[in-house]
Amino acid sequence: MTGDDLERLQRWEDNGAHWEVVGRRRESVTIALLRCDAGEEVDRFVSTDPRVLELCRRRDDR
Repeated sequence: MTGDDLERLQRWEDNGAHWEVVGRRRESVTIALLRCDAGEEVDRFVSTDPRVLELCRRRDDR
């Protein structure tokens, strides 16, 4: 993906939908974009954006 991965996740959340990490490597994460109603997966992407990696780490720490 491009450097817009963080903005993509923010827009997704702003619209009431959810996302989750479905795969993780040291330098990348695979993220599933989920519908807000039934939680079914509608898309998936891999990000190497350091900001997205940090966001995922912070979410894991909760």
